[in-house]
Amino acid sequence: MRNLRLTILGSAILLVAGCAAAQQASKHILTSDELKKAVPTEYFYRGQKAPVQLRNAVGFQLTDGKMMIAALVDASGYSTAIQQKYQGMLVTETKVNIGGSSLPPGQYGLGFTADGKFVVMDVANSDVLSAAYLTDQALQHAVPLKLVADGDGYKLYAGKKWIEIKTE
Repeated sequence: MRNLRLTILGSAILLVAGCAAAQQASKHILTSDELKKAVPTEYFYRGQKAPVQLRNAVGFQLTDGKMMIAALVDASGYSTAIQQKYQGMLVTETKVNIGGSSLPPGQYGLGFTADGKFVVMDVANSDVLSAAYLTDQALQHAVPLKLVADGDGYKLYAGKKWIEIKTE
């Protein structure tokens, strides 16, 4: 009888521990439903709002629940000079390393420029980070924006251009 009680008690403890572990966030790329909840419909940048393209939004969540999201925006209302480097928004709740440079949590503009750079700007359009992007010529199905898990980090693609993102 005592063994039966210990077995039931042990099973109950394992069940509670399993439920608690299941409720903790796991490191993963965000699903479309998660993105719908997190991505804003408009993004303020350089004095005006731009519509965010939810269909071209990506992100990841860490085990502590913090996220990083990126999305393309409709920058048609901006000057040509701004459009040349501002194509999207980047929001990170955690410190990340992009192309070898550290970026603190915050809200930023992003872009892949014609001169081979991935640029991150503050909301006033001042450059915060710049790193050379790579091009994947072998990529079969290039899409406007996608995020791919890569070892302990991620690759953020814009078409065939990509930059490595790691959490710090």
